[in-house]
Amino acid sequence: MTRSEVPATDSLGSVVAWGDDKFGQASVPSGLRDVTAVAAGKQHSLALHRDGHVSAWGNSSSGATSVPVGLTDVTAIAAGGQHSLALRRDGTVTAWGQNDKGQLNVPTWLTDVTAIAAGGQHTLALIRYGRIAAWGWNEYGQIRVPEGSYDVTAIAAGGHQSLALRADGRAAAWGWNDEGPVRVPTGLQDVAALAVGVFHCVALHRDGHITAWGNNEAGQSRVPSGLHDVTAITAGLAHTLALQRNGRIIAWGNNTFGQATVPGGLRPVTAVAAGDAHNLAIVVV
Repeated sequence: MTRSEVPATDSLGSVVAWGDDKFGQASVPSGLRDVTAVAAGKQHSLALHRDGHVSAWGNSSSGATSVPVGLTDVTAIAAGGQHSLALRRDGTVTAWGQNDKGQLNVPTWLTDVTAIAAGGQHTLALIRYGRIAAWGWNEYGQIRVPEGSYDVTAIAAGGHQSLALRADGRAAAWGWNDEGPVRVPTGLQDVAALAVGVFHCVALHRDGHITAWGNNEAGQSRVPSGLHDVTAITAGLAHTLALQRNGRIIAWGNNTFGQATVPGGLRPVTAVAAGDAHNLAIVVV
């Protein structure tokens, strides 16, 4: 159940998916090509094409796969529990899907957005100059952005928790995990990227190693020994993926649906995304 977006890549690619496919979330549409970014929600998947349009598949009961007609010029995508987001080139955000907690209620004043993140039932937007906007469900404080959150360069959202990365490599956290208020490990620094699952968090350091914390019942926070040269991370419901510089994916955690078993021959991979129990990868063609 990752709520973190996956950065786009300039490489043209096709999408490979594996894991839980009960709602077709791992059944990639035939002919899906020229993909530059992917995002995985609870039971649905999104793909951003080079020309700026979006494809979606999987559970359609909440409308999360019903891409708005005429949506173009998209530069980033994010998939939440049962809602989807698109960031357009003009800095505006479009949202669709379930709206039971107001997660689709994009503030009318919101402009100059540079990044988006979708949580279980909440939404984050990073505004130019490092400020954060948040809306949706707030029972656990997941949209209560801490005072002094400025100079932010990246955001991530999970089930009931949110993370922000500052320019100095330090991270901030708010909301709850299964044990109480989410906290950042003491001494966590030199962070380059963040990812959030439902109850666990992952940080990628500038030197390519990973720190994970939070729930570890399925081993999702137990980073494999010796893992290095990581360039991207993503977190699912109870599993974690890391993309290495050589295009190899390393996975660990819950493997009930094979989500932590990476298919053979997936190289070179340029981007990864984890949903509740399924994964997406862009493979260069």
